[in-house]
Amino acid sequence: MYGWKGVVGLVKPTFRPGSLDRFIRLMPDSVCVVPRYVGVSAGTEREFQEALAIAEERVAELAKLKVDLVLIQGVPPVMLKGFKFDAALIDALQKKYGVAVLTATRAQVDALKALKVRRIVGVTYFKDDLNPQFAKFFEQGGFEVAAMKGCMDTPFSDLGKTPAEEIYAKAKKIFIQAGGGDCLYLLGAGWDCLPAIEPLERDLGTTVLSNVPADVWAAQKHLNIRAPVKGFGRLLEEMP
Repeated sequence: MYGWKGVVGLVKPTFRPGSLDRFIRLMPDSVCVVPRYVGVSAGTEREFQEALAIAEERVAELAKLKVDLVLIQGVPPVMLKGFKFDAALIDALQKKYGVAVLTATRAQVDALKALKVRRIVGVTYFKDDLNPQFAKFFEQGGFEVAAMKGCMDTPFSDLGKTPAEEIYAKAKKIFIQAGGGDCLYLLGAGWDCLPAIEPLERDLGTTVLSNVPADVWAAQKHLNIRAPVKGFGRLLEEMP
């Protein structure tokens, strides 16, 4: 029977391939995934601000399909609104559509707390006009942010082509320059950073968190499933 352990509806910010495939592969085969898309293409602040209204339409569609959980992926639209907005958004959508809703931002904050993280070094593929706002979001959540820096000159549409070796090298450099921390945080699912997670954890002696593992962990937690996965960092291997 399809989805006998649960059905997760994903509200994806872009049509870009990669992160959907990663999410499905890391979830148990007994969980079905139903994707819906917002259509972000340029990665600008204005586009992110407009994305939330479209995301709500997708939540409504998934609620009609009676999924067990709606997971709104893509962290910038929520982060730019602030930490308190996150909880208010989840509460409003759940009450309006009668379905369990989780944002990627809430998944990440919950994961950081489960991993007992206090000090974060953040690495993103965005320009530095947005990164201070991302840092502020986590500071409002009670975390110390040692750095939140962009490291890519790659066009937003081509981020998925970035080699894991390049992500590893640039993230490692920023982490060391910032003085280290309890967690190296790789913001965004636009780049395929999963292959870099385990080497970074091993070489830096820290925890590495990124979007897809946090989403998988949070979805399993909501569905009361515990299916650890090795090779993608502490979060999925230990399932705290």
